[in-house]
Amino acid sequence: MTTKERIHELVDRLPEVSEEHAEAYLRYLLETGDPVLAALHSAPIDDEPETDEERSAVEEGRDAWRRGDVVTDEELRRELLQVSQ
Repeated sequence: MTTKERIHELVDRLPEVSEEHAEAYLRYLLETGDPVLAALHSAPIDDEPETDEERSAVEEGRDAWRRGDVVTDEELRRELLQVSQ
């Protein structure tokens, strides 16, 4: 029996509650073949403290979102296309 066949057999025997975890892990294994994704996965956690300026900018964005002061992806695309022409 090949390794791939043994993997398929294991997947077939998985309890339903474990299927999502197995899928996520298999996707992780596939993605780590990409050097950019591998670098992202192995990058250290950003442990710098958030500044007052950053906290203020985040709150400003949240306030705008609560007011509905947002644009859709399509509106942004159109606007960026107009600027680039």
